[in-house]
Amino acid sequence: MKRSLILWSGLLACLVLFAQPGERMVKVIVVPDHTDWNYHPGEPVKFEVTVTKNSIPIENVEIEYELSYDMMDPYQQKRVLLKNGKLSISGGTMQTAGFLRCRVFAMYEGNRYEGKATAAFEPERITPTTLLPEDFNEFWEKAKAENSRIPLSPRLRHLPERSSDKADVYEVSIQHYQHGGRIYGILCVPTAPGKYPAILRVPGAGIRPHNGNRADAENGFISLEIGIHGIPVTLDPQIYADLNGGGLSGYQHFNWDNRDKVYYKRVYLGCVRAVDYLFTLEQFDGKNLAVQGGSQGGALAIVTAALDNRVTGLVSFYPALCDLNGYLHNRAGGWPHLFRHTTDSPEVTRIKSEMTPYYDVVNFARQLKVPGFYSFGYNDMVCPPISMFSAYNVIEAPKTLLIMEEAAHFGYPEQWGKAWQWMEKLVK
Repeated sequence: MKRSLILWSGLLACLVLFAQPGERMVKVIVVPDHTDWNYHPGEPVKFEVTVTKNSIPIENVEIEYELSYDMMDPYQQKRVLLKNGKLSISGGTMQTAGFLRCRVFAMYEGNRYEGKATAAFEPERITPTTLLPEDFNEFWEKAKAENSRIPLSPRLRHLPERSSDKADVYEVSIQHYQHGGRIYGILCVPTAPGKYPAILRVPGAGIRPHNGNRADAENGFISLEIGIHGIPVTLDPQIYADLNGGGLSGYQHFNWDNRDKVYYKRVYLGCVRAVDYLFTLEQFDGKNLAVQGGSQGGALAIVTAALDNRVTGLVSFYPALCDLNGYLHNRAGGWPHLFRHTTDSPEVTRIKSEMTPYYDVVNFARQLKVPGFYSFGYNDMVCPPISMFSAYNVIEAPKTLLIMEEAAHFGYPEQWGKAWQWMEKLVK
């Protein structure tokens, strides 16, 4: 029990990056009229809206609301005065599988507050717009083979200030992608002699330092948390802020017009090289290796497990990079929303749309062979639910799905707790 609680607290640390929004005194509460938020095509949806202060409905508050199909442009917008702080909105319906969202904005004492709810129409029937290229596996097998010929040349730097009597913590880097190119991470290893299972933690989007997860190692796991940008992960925070506003600004949009230069090629291959490195560790048991992440990391968890058959399981929260071409088919596509309100020429759009399937998480999900735990919410407007279901529904490997209907792009503590319970069973 003690081990489970401490490990769960380690997973909870991920909430630093994917935290729930802070509490506010005024709340805009929007709920659909089905308790499970699920509807059949053609079935009408009604949204109940309440605006409260200190949990008491506010009289004579003005709201604006909009109705849309997931992340598409609103098909209805209205401004209404709520005399008693409550309103029923007829949302219409959908005739096909997808999501219908109601967003409500309230103005009160000069501040703007938002609430939303999303009705799901047969999400289990959603199919991706992304097609599988005939040479998809050939492309990635060649890329992995080329990458494997580059020596790992690992470098370890002990971090005594982060270590404990039960766990040694290191900054580690390994060579990959090209000679001289490296990926960096934080490695945590139990100090007690023995053989241990491993967890590879892959990052959400952004440029930032990494702390690693010492709690994993203190409780019998090797833990490797990697960065993806080829820079040390223990630098002054200002350096990452400068890169975020400078040379790495918008990295998720880099080079989608060239299959071999898409930014994520080196990222995906870096995850595989991290697995290579874990297999060189004498403390690793050589058989139990799970990969875990949320958002961009949720995508990378799926990608890594698909590209490397040594991975034995994965945890993926609200995965990005799913069904990227969705916007070209009049529905939402996954983060980073390459084709939403694009200013590219038709020719550039065509070229990019032919490159994206090689990096689309949908096509990696099709390759999965190992068990996975997946969790996301209907209210997510970073990784739209239609994009995530496009990937989840094509998975033929054993899978567990935890839907948190109200969740947007964050994880509740209960989600992480259930994910860790699932992972513990997997590694045992």
